[in-house]
Amino acid sequence: MGWPLGAHAQSDRARSIGVLMGFAADDLEGQARLTTFEQALMRAGWVKGRNVQFEVRWGNVSADVLRKFAAELVDLSPDVILASSSAAVAAMLQATRTIPIVFNIVIDPVGAGYVDNLARPGGNATGFTIYEYSMSGKWVELLKLIAPRITRAAVLRDPAVASGPGQFAAIQAVAPSLGVELRPVDVRDAGEIERAIATFALSGKSGNSGLIVTGSQGAAAHRELIIAQAARHRLPAVYNSRFWPAANGLMSYGPDFLDQFRRAADYVDRILRGENAADLPVQAPTKYELIINLKTAKVLGLDVSHNLLARADEVIE
Repeated sequence: MGWPLGAHAQSDRARSIGVLMGFAADDLEGQARLTTFEQALMRAGWVKGRNVQFEVRWGNVSADVLRKFAAELVDLSPDVILASSSAAVAAMLQATRTIPIVFNIVIDPVGAGYVDNLARPGGNATGFTIYEYSMSGKWVELLKLIAPRITRAAVLRDPAVASGPGQFAAIQAVAPSLGVELRPVDVRDAGEIERAIATFALSGKSGNSGLIVTGSQGAAAHRELIIAQAARHRLPAVYNSRFWPAANGLMSYGPDFLDQFRRAADYVDRILRGENAADLPVQAPTKYELIINLKTAKVLGLDVSHNLLARADEVIE
């Protein structure tokens, strides 16, 4: 009687949860997200090693690797799969249309063909979006607020997933009204990123250039390099998640990514208890956070306005 409900209900056999992460296995942010997911499931009664087991694959940013690991997970026949990132869910849906999939950190799942519609997904996948494309325009607005002299910005995006061009298009719609010229930079590999940022910075005038880093697993995988290049070339930069300013990036605006894993755990729990992915609506974030690293702002010589600081949910000093 003392067992959690999930453990009692499924005591006849351990359940299996597949996980496909878009990070390298040694990435601290990826590990924090997985830990958050496992802890949320434990609070729901699913205890690793007792009534549930996890099959985790770390896909980094290679599409070929993600497809390979997606096939491996399907061969293991888990009860449900968590696919984190657009690239991960795309690989999983290529591998199976029957095993329930819960996704998170995804933009526009309807446009990408992952679900039929948000209210009733209809297939074997459902989950959580991080934002609509239109929110990407906020990044260029915030860049102008923290560095008003900026008239040009390099936009780092991943062209290999639909969300890369989609986010760039949303930024493009806003930039002219703010007097900002854009230059797209692909995030395919480290050498390309480093060369493109250096070329962009050297082609501008002192103080008039900045960076906008859109959401993608490719950018996240190269975040140390990107932050270092922004510092080296003294480029104010805005990012999509807190883990960037926590690592000395200047500023971020976006949802709480760890909360996406807590909420995904709730859907996994409900599916393990008998609900269908097709009937669980795709949900949007409930909160967006503005994070400013004041130390980095000072190093860049930026005088952050009191109004902008007052709007911040967190200021790192």
